[in-house]
Amino acid sequence: MTIDPDFSNALVFTGGGTGGHYFPAVALGQGARVRWPDVPIVFVGATRGIEASKLPESQWPFRLLNVEGFLGRSPLRAARSLRLLWRAVSELKSRWKTQRPKAVIATGGYAAAPALFAARSLGIPYFLHESNAEPGWLIRLLAPRAVQVWCGMEAATARLPRAKCRVVGTPVREPFLREFRPLDSLKPPYRLLVLGGSGGARALNDALLALAPGLLDQFPDWEIVHQTGLRDFEELLKADQHARHHLRPFIEAVDMELEQASLVISRSGASTCAELKACGRPALLVPFPASAGDHQRLNARAMAMSGQGVVVEQGGGFANRLQTELVRLMADPEPRLGLAKPEPNRAVELCLWDLASGI
Repeated sequence: MTIDPDFSNALVFTGGGTGGHYFPAVALGQGARVRWPDVPIVFVGATRGIEASKLPESQWPFRLLNVEGFLGRSPLRAARSLRLLWRAVSELKSRWKTQRPKAVIATGGYAAAPALFAARSLGIPYFLHESNAEPGWLIRLLAPRAVQVWCGMEAATARLPRAKCRVVGTPVREPFLREFRPLDSLKPPYRLLVLGGSGGARALNDALLALAPGLLDQFPDWEIVHQTGLRDFEELLKADQHARHHLRPFIEAVDMELEQASLVISRSGASTCAELKACGRPALLVPFPASAGDHQRLNARAMAMSGQGVVVEQGGGFANRLQTELVRLMADPEPRLGLAKPEPNRAVELCLWDLASGI
């Protein structure tokens, strides 16, 4: 682990803030390390993102920059965020004038902005991956000059008319590039896995805390494993829980938990959707209502149209509607099996093929 790395002739992977941006960058970095073992790989992220806790635990050389998101903030906070971004870009430009990277590969989020603006300014080739159906502002702004824009969904290409786009899906980490145990081979106790994203989801936490006792009494051959997020974990522990309702602040080996799950409740970030597809697990998808460009709702609808998920929107009566779907799917294995459609994920392979020809 190096926190002040040498960028000379390196592939720089950047993307973060949330797991949905960070984990695809890791997946691409893992693939690049296998394909080009002699090429240096460096990660660039933000001090406030999920990467700030994950990169120090990893083997990757990395640099964390003091930047923050500015969309949806007050004018004063937005101005502060822009000043931080300018300083971070200046820092990278100064470094890269003497330690020039081979290319920058970005998977979105505000954490990717400094490296991308520095690369564009210095004429360093850069590649973009947009997981969602609705591209973020950074991707829309920089896509026209990217060597290649990889899209997780076909819908994104229409929103990037001046870019060189290719639909590849969303990269998943190495543990998801394998064959998963078939859903119909699972035995009791059947597991309901609740994933609110890397930061948790208060609406899901509140609903599950209320619904779990009745569901687990009604279905004695089921248990619940519930990722709450660090923010809510200690508070939820103080509440009464059913003996088969297991709370965890964060699940590291999520592929192993998904393999044991007979049903999943989840937000619908693009990375999560890609992982659900890779392991072929039926899901109740609850889009985050405030996601940028409403991308989580578009992702969830795409999953529903392909018969790989059921959308349950937040809002009035959310807990009752969630309970109705849970009872339906927990009571009968047939509709769960109908949603279990594993898809091999080739996104890393396809992206690295383009990267090899573009640098």
